[in-house]
Amino acid sequence: MRELLQAQFGRIFQKELVDEIEAKGVLKTLEAGTALIDYGKYIKSIPLVMTGTIKIVREDDKGNELFLYYLRGGDTCAMSLTCCTSQKKSEIKAIVESDAVIVMVPLQYMDEWMRFSSWRQFVFASYNARFDEMLSALDAVAFMKLDERLLNYLLDIKANTGSFEIKRTHQEIANDLGTSRVVISRLLKRLADEDQIELHRNKIEIL
Repeated sequence: MRELLQAQFGRIFQKELVDEIEAKGVLKTLEAGTALIDYGKYIKSIPLVMTGTIKIVREDDKGNELFLYYLRGGDTCAMSLTCCTSQKKSEIKAIVESDAVIVMVPLQYMDEWMRFSSWRQFVFASYNARFDEMLSALDAVAFMKLDERLLNYLLDIKANTGSFEIKRTHQEIANDLGTSRVVISRLLKRLADEDQIELHRNKIEIL
């Protein structure tokens, strides 16, 4: 765990804080598709992402899911911080997008570590970054045409995974963007006709 903590947080956190996280955090290795946080559950630990990608989605009152943002190495989930501090049930779902290694920090240490200036700065920066990302997601829903949202969505996945190949079905994309599979298939076909992507079975290649 020490090597991973140093790689991701050694330049951010004080040595004493890294020591605390190593001593009290729980290291977990999670496979793609695992639900790290689920709706309606109390969150008792804060995830610190070492490697991999975590997708954060929110469910509306009709049961439709909307993609919010990704977590990568060096990130934590601001919405889980909020649920922890207010002792609310989770209103988001965190799904492992690509195999991940995380350190789960028990809730009781979140306040205790506020004595470390680097921890305070990290928590506030996480709130700010996730807030900006959620505003971007809201702007996309409110102001962007669906074809623009789709292309931004694909480029966001590429940026987060580092791969030009996106292994996602049309239905999974439709679920993330809050629309139907038929609409997504039509828009993907248009992007393919414009030579921006190539379509394969359960896989999309960005050109």
